[in-house]
Amino acid sequence: MEIPSAMNSGLQGLQNARATGDQAAEDIVASTTLSNETQKNPANNGEVNTELSNPSRNNELPDLNQAIVNLKVAEYQTKASTEVIKSADDSLGTLLDVTA
Repeated sequence: MEIPSAMNSGLQGLQNARATGDQAAEDIVASTTLSNETQKNPANNGEVNTELSNPSRNNELPDLNQAIVNLKVAEYQTKASTEVIKSADDSLGTLLDVTA
């Protein structure tokens, strides 16, 4: 059984936080862009809508509130992973001082 080092765990946490943050940012942009498009082009302006609408498009919209929460989770995950890396660095420095 392999036990990962604290430094590797911290780096992996940073990578996961970045992936979570990127996905949350994409969801926020997708949600706000589509809601802005529907505000600019209201269906009740007296014009006939000749475009085919995709009824499942609304089901694919990410939840804006959940995306904001995920972004905050990524922020805290980044802070925690940074602390893990700092602790691993301090421990390694202490070990080197003791053995030197």
